[in-house]
Amino acid sequence: MTSNTGKSITSMQYIFIISGIQVSVSILSLPRDLADAAGTDGWIAIPIGYILSVAAGFIIVKVMQNAPEDTIFDLLSRLMGAWAGKCFALLLGVYFLSFMYDSLNRAILITKDWLLPNTQPYLLMILLLVPTYIVAKHGPQILGRYSEFVFFLSIWIPFIYLFTLENAHGLHLLPLFKEGVLPVLSAVPAMLYPSLGMVTTFILYPHLKNKEKAPINLLISNSLTMLIYLYITIICFVYFSPDEITLYNEPIVSILKSIEFRFIERIEVPFIAFYLFIFSLAWIPSAYIAAFCISWISGKKDVALPLQIFCIVITVSSFFFLPTFNQNDRLGLWIGWLGISIEYVFPLCLLVYIILNKHFQQRTAL
Repeated sequence: MTSNTGKSITSMQYIFIISGIQVSVSILSLPRDLADAAGTDGWIAIPIGYILSVAAGFIIVKVMQNAPEDTIFDLLSRLMGAWAGKCFALLLGVYFLSFMYDSLNRAILITKDWLLPNTQPYLLMILLLVPTYIVAKHGPQILGRYSEFVFFLSIWIPFIYLFTLENAHGLHLLPLFKEGVLPVLSAVPAMLYPSLGMVTTFILYPHLKNKEKAPINLLISNSLTMLIYLYITIICFVYFSPDEITLYNEPIVSILKSIEFRFIERIEVPFIAFYLFIFSLAWIPSAYIAAFCISWISGKKDVALPLQIFCIVITVSSFFFLPTFNQNDRLGLWIGWLGISIEYVFPLCLLVYIILNKHFQQRTAL
């Protein structure tokens, strides 16, 4: 049983946590990934990914409605035995720890590439992990407040990209379905990694103040994510030529070079520094959830010790090794396929199991 005293989160906080995990670091390379798969038709894959994401989110909420005050691990333990709860807690912990590590590495690679090329990775890791520990150890309520703070702090960013439209060419988007439907469908897998994050509902649902609003909250968070993805992807597609966009690792950063203000020479530099707040919406909640999973297995409520261990191990590892952009991309691909199993396949299978289990129990009672 989960104690939610003093740890409840509002609907708005829940929306921003989910959307923050989804957008954060993954948006940087999304236009390029979609262009690689389907050219400038790649943006059509975004609504398709949105539909799949919303459907998976609704299934997760439906599962959690069977145990509104319990964790998913308690529910699994009651349905299948203690071993099932512990196995899934371990799997989910590894998944979010990998997600945290991947996001941190990406942020450090971008920071070194654009801002601090001569700074050692482990120093950057320390600078990022100290606030991570401070925020994550306080649980969902502080995570929700932090996500709200970052959202309202960043709300002006989309308007800056409007300055790039004076060099845009809308004809890059036409005609639609240039090579048919198959390239667009092949771009849908590129949306899977940026759409991950709904599974945090397994952990956040017991802390929601208004649980009956969870479905509409998930719909709003995924809609917000889709609008952001569509907005930035279409801007990149109409600014860069179809061949040019695939040459940039982070098109949404490279496009900022075209913006000039009298009071600043390179606007992309302060933007990267500011983006670190947005990037942190991926690894800070992930750090908490990974620590929560480990603490549940050990039977303890305090997540501080697992968080300390994570931070120390990641910092020490960064002293010896930091993945390159290509290695980070491969790690993201692996996490994406693992995410499909955890966020799409597993909830559906679990919901079917719950329905069948209730059906057989009712028949036995009769």
